[in-house]
Amino acid sequence: MQPTPSLPVAAPATWPAIALVYTAALVQGMTLVSFPALSGVLKETLALSDAAYGAIFLPQVACAVAGAVAGGSLARKLGLRALLALALACNGLSQALLAATAMLPQSLGVTMLFAGTACLGLGFGLIGAPINSYPRLLFPAKGEPALVAAHTLIGLGLATAPLAVAPLIEAGMWAILPLILGLVCAVLAVAVLVTALPPPADVASGTRHPRPPVAAPLFWLFAAITVIYAFAEGTFSNWAVIYLRDSRGLPEMTAGLALSAFWGAIVVGRLVITLLVVRVPARLIWLTLPCLMIAAFWLLPHADSALTGIGFFALAGLACSAFLPLTISLAVERFPEAVAWVSSMLIAALMVGVGLGSYLVGALQAVLPLDALYRLSSVYPAAVLLLAGLVLRARVRRPEPAPAA
Repeated sequence: MQPTPSLPVAAPATWPAIALVYTAALVQGMTLVSFPALSGVLKETLALSDAAYGAIFLPQVACAVAGAVAGGSLARKLGLRALLALALACNGLSQALLAATAMLPQSLGVTMLFAGTACLGLGFGLIGAPINSYPRLLFPAKGEPALVAAHTLIGLGLATAPLAVAPLIEAGMWAILPLILGLVCAVLAVAVLVTALPPPADVASGTRHPRPPVAAPLFWLFAAITVIYAFAEGTFSNWAVIYLRDSRGLPEMTAGLALSAFWGAIVVGRLVITLLVVRVPARLIWLTLPCLMIAAFWLLPHADSALTGIGFFALAGLACSAFLPLTISLAVERFPEAVAWVSSMLIAALMVGVGLGSYLVGALQAVLPLDALYRLSSVYPAAVLLLAGLVLRARVRRPEPAPAA
């Protein structure tokens, strides 16, 4: 039996940096799911309609795009360390604003909610470059498993936050979770600024930055795949609690467990696929996962019990598990000279898809029930399969280095 691969052993002096980067990944996942995990209580507390709930993700989209687009440039001007600290500060502020909605009048609470998702989107956009760059810098000989480990911890955070908040919702003290997360983000942001982190390779060597592949059609194929995939992920995750509770009549606790099962399956799936890629081509796995997404979309309308509800969302999580890391890895493989920029832009694409997909589901519920929308959403992974085929047949032209200033 083959042993489970582990991260390479680093020199003792690097362990504080390793702990900090990977803890930031875990907390990023927890903050990212905080709003969907509280979707039911937020709708009741603030009297949000389905369309209004879907609309709270629009500021998140806009700010995530702005943060990710700026992230590549800021990584060069401010450095990855300052960028990571800034992203954590934005995430912390988003949690403080989320907690404030429990203590303010309804109209002001809605304003704080929109401001909170905006800050969360900005933080997620900004963190793309450092969280996808530092694992490779910390473990240059094992960059691929190091990056997968970071994404696995993000997934672990996404899975554990709904579990942690469920008993707090039952006790009427749900604001405790975002308050704790906000405090942890603040502590991490300060720790980042006082901890020695490795500089990017181009900074350490003094080489010039190449032009980002803005004009490369292949890059935009990767971006389109990420956006469309994120439509599927956002439809699964951001509406899981509301779908099972309101449409299928299951208890709030069961709906929360289903959301945790979705993110938990993402974590398990990434670990399993880390083992599979040793024997199975990554491209084959990349093409298989959208097929599982299609199956999950067609099974979810048949969820009529705790077992099927949790099970079908777990299947959806397994289907989504490694698709984003594999997409980023394939894109970086094609554009190795622009890792930070490509990573940031694909994070922006992810947030565009998650936000717009969630809003679209809310808006379309005026004409279609959620179970029908889940079936209809199977067109997303089908489109991803078509575009993935184009990517695998495409060739890339390497960009020239940018002229010295």
